[in-house]
Amino acid sequence: MTGADPDRLLLRRARRTLAIQHTAALAVILLIVGVVALLMVDHGQRAALATDLRQTAATEEDVVDPPEDSWIFRLSSDGKLSATEHAPNGFPDRAALDRVRAGGPAETTSREVGGVDYLIFTRQRRTTTVQVVGSLADQEAERHRLMLALGGAEALGLLVSAGTGLLLARRATAPLGEALDRQRRFVADASHELRTPLAQLHTRAQLLRGDLGDGAARADVDRLVAGTRELGEVVEDLLLSTQGVAGGGAEVDLGVLAAGVLAAAGDRARDQSVSLDLVADPDEPSLVRGREASLRRVLTALVDNALSHTPPGGHVTLELGRRAAARQVTVAVRDDGSGFDPRDARRIFDRFARGHDDHRRFGLGLALAREVVTGHGGTIEAHSTPGHGAVFTIRLPAG
Repeated sequence: MTGADPDRLLLRRARRTLAIQHTAALAVILLIVGVVALLMVDHGQRAALATDLRQTAATEEDVVDPPEDSWIFRLSSDGKLSATEHAPNGFPDRAALDRVRAGGPAETTSREVGGVDYLIFTRQRRTTTVQVVGSLADQEAERHRLMLALGGAEALGLLVSAGTGLLLARRATAPLGEALDRQRRFVADASHELRTPLAQLHTRAQLLRGDLGDGAARADVDRLVAGTRELGEVVEDLLLSTQGVAGGGAEVDLGVLAAGVLAAAGDRARDQSVSLDLVADPDEPSLVRGREASLRRVLTALVDNALSHTPPGGHVTLELGRRAAARQVTVAVRDDGSGFDPRDARRIFDRFARGHDDHRRFGLGLALAREVVTGHGGTIEAHSTPGHGAVFTIRLPAG
C-alpha cells in the first residue's frame, strides 16, 4: 500500500478541479470573444470593400486608375468586353454580367480564385454593364494578424487564469484543509489517550485469565482478552490513519481473518437463530496487503449489518474468491434478510443516509467500511432485492 493520505489527495484533486474549471470557463469566454471579434472584423471589411466597389462603379467613366487591388470590366451593348490592366485570371464573372445585362438588378457576389477571395459588384450603367472586382487579400492578411494577436492574448490569459484559478481554489478549500487538520488532531489525541488505559485493561484481562483454571469462566475471559486486543488494534489503526498511513505493507490472509470474524459473531448468531457459513477454497490463496485491524473492522461491520437484517432461521454466508485475470481477491457477504431498495445501492455507503422507502438511517459502519476498502486500493458494492436479502462484494488487489 502507498503512504499517501487519501483525504489530502482528494483535497488536492478538488483544488485542481476548481482551477481547471476556472481556466476552462475563461478559455470558453475568450474563444467566444475572439470568434465574435473576427466575425465583426470580417463583416466590416467586406462592407467597406463593397462600398468602395459601388462608388467605383458609380464613377467608372471618370476612373482611369482604379484603387489598388481593384479592376473594372465593361461590357458594351454590342457585346465588346474591356478591362483595366493587370486583371486577375478568372474574371470577369460572366454569369453576373449576363444577369444584370438582361435587366436584373445590381448585385454583389463573391468568388475564390487561386486561394484568394474576391468581392464582385455588377450594375447596369446606361448601355454599359459595369463590373468592379476587389481583392480581399489585404483584409485576409489583416485578419490573420488579428487571429495571431488574439491567440497570443488568449494563451497569456489562460496562463494567468490558471495561476489565479489555483490561488482561488486554494483559498476556497483552505477551510476544508483546516477542518481536516482539526479532525486529525482530535482523532490522534483521542487515540493516544486511549492507548494506555486499553493496554492496562488488556494486561489485567490476561492476568485474570492466568488466575482462572479451566471452565466456563475461562472461555468468557478468553473472549474478553481477544476483545480488548482488537479494540487496541482499532485505536492503533486510527492513530496510524492520522499519520497518513493508508494501509501498511503487511500481508493479510482474508480466509483466516474471515474465520475469526465469524467465530466472534457466533454467539450473537446463535442467539438470533441465524446460521453463519464460510465458503472458501482452501487451495485458492486469499492474501492481500494491508492493515489487518482495518480489514477486520470491514468484515465485522458487514457481518454485523447482515445479522441486524436477517430474521431467525436465516443464513449469513461469507464467500471468498479470487479473480486471477484481474489479480483480485473478492469477499462477498450474503444474507437472506429484508434487503434494501436497489435505489439505495450507492447512497447506502454515505454517512447517515436515509433509505427511499422506509427512510431508515444507514449509520456510519458502511461508510467507514468503504473508506477502508478504498484506502486499500479496492472497491465495495452492494446489491439487493427487497425481501430477498442483500450481498456486499469487496474486491481487493491480491497480495
